[in-house]
Amino acid sequence: MKTIGLVEDNPDNRLLVCAILDDRYNIQEYETGREALEGLKAHKPDLVLLDISLPEMDGPEVLEHIRADEELQELPVIALTAHAMAGDREKYMAMGFNDYLTKPIVDDELLVATINKWLDI
Repeated sequence: MKTIGLVEDNPDNRLLVCAILDDRYNIQEYETGREALEGLKAHKPDLVLLDISLPEMDGPEVLEHIRADEELQELPVIALTAHAMAGDREKYMAMGFNDYLTKPIVDDELLVATINKWLDI
């Protein structure tokens, strides 16, 4: 079973994502960017779902650290964010995210399809 690193500070959002994905993937949950970077290095997942607005260290900063780490730089990282204004997708893709999904998650199948695309499933 593939492993997903879920970096999300909102417990309700983590619960929802886990409810959708739990039967398909192993989920590693992280509440902060710093916690995520430590955990991702210790237990490298197959893909990361990364919230943009996190306490202490935001999603783009976490992504910067991931891309700078030789062991993690090739990880597919999907922005999972409430930032859904015109141009946001392009902005985050230009930062180096592999894909972009908006919250709240209303389409379970889109979430799963996007993950599977990057896991080659």
